[in-house]
Amino acid sequence: MIDDLADWLMTEALGDSQVEAFAEGCFRRLQAAGIPLLRAHVAFRTLHPLFDAMGLNWTPDQGLAVSTFQRDETESEPWLRSPPHHLIKTGTPFLRRRLTGPEAVLDFPVLEEFRDQGATDYLVYLVIFDQEMGTGIWGSWTTDRPSGFSDADIRVLQRIQQRFAVALKVTIKDQIARNVVATYLGAHAGGRVLSGQIQRGDGETIHAAIWYSDLRDSTSLAGALPQEAFLELLNGYFECTAGAVLAYGGEVLLLIGDAVLAIFPAHHGGADEGRACEAALAAAREAGQRLDRLNEARARSGLRRLEFGLGLHLGEVVFGNIGVPERLQFTVVGPAANEVARLEALTKDLGRPVLASAEFAGHLPLAWNSLGRHALRGVDGPREVLAPPPAP
Repeated sequence: MIDDLADWLMTEALGDSQVEAFAEGCFRRLQAAGIPLLRAHVAFRTLHPLFDAMGLNWTPDQGLAVSTFQRDETESEPWLRSPPHHLIKTGTPFLRRRLTGPEAVLDFPVLEEFRDQGATDYLVYLVIFDQEMGTGIWGSWTTDRPSGFSDADIRVLQRIQQRFAVALKVTIKDQIARNVVATYLGAHAGGRVLSGQIQRGDGETIHAAIWYSDLRDSTSLAGALPQEAFLELLNGYFECTAGAVLAYGGEVLLLIGDAVLAIFPAHHGGADEGRACEAALAAAREAGQRLDRLNEARARSGLRRLEFGLGLHLGEVVFGNIGVPERLQFTVVGPAANEVARLEALTKDLGRPVLASAEFAGHLPLAWNSLGRHALRGVDGPREVLAPPPAP
């Protein structure tokens, strides 16, 4: 069974497994092979916008639990006094501690916790991928067998953990790549790029509800604030607008200075178009509520109120790669994308924060307020422009 597990690890490394499923599969196979595991743990640094490191903790009864750690947590007192930190600091690849009996050595605070949970023996290991980059994994094994791990158990674990580390390295790199493209391109566009759509012209024509929003008076705000303060302002503003898009299932394609271009795809026509428009309008209302809360906090600090304009449109766009062969951008282009930007620009003239096209409003049976027909730069003929009713 151990030979089968070693082969399985290499096969999984060549496949498309997620880190969590891969780790749990390894731990369960070790248990099935007779290794008396009370707990298995592995942790590694990763590249993700929300956290710095990731830990996977497995027990036979509860299965796998995933933990994430911020950078400050990896510098906390518990971490600095932990066995894996000792390995990293000293360059030691492996450490064993008996937790019960006359050979017990409880020289790290966490070992007492493991003993109190019923553990009798503890093994911790370190595998470095790149010393200079500080990448690698550390893991640990504990057992509750009264006699602890046998010499044969330890040989098996050391054999498997090397192959586990190799396979995990491949899986982690794949997950980091997915994290990066999803962060910078969006989940949908990132998936397309990873699947091979990386040549100029790759793409497809889709129907979508299109969102374009822009921060008002951003030029004067940028001129009046130190760079750090303006960046903080922008991040808070994007939490309101782009954050609302993501909360309602939309995809943020571009953050252009202080503008947000996003789509809510409607892949199957009719009813899907209605759902896309409904989600986009719900996101618009959520964005307004978030901005109100942000402005309340800014008012308490004596800061200037923020406002934005938003255009909503429904139409056909080309979703794909544009640019030069060496530097591409995955976005939407076409007359509909141009029209939504012109709608947003009109919000300033009409004094309305949100404007929608007739194509968009026609899919939502609401008491829309028609503001008449207006010429939009670069768009043939005047277009009816509508303002949404207040949220119920």
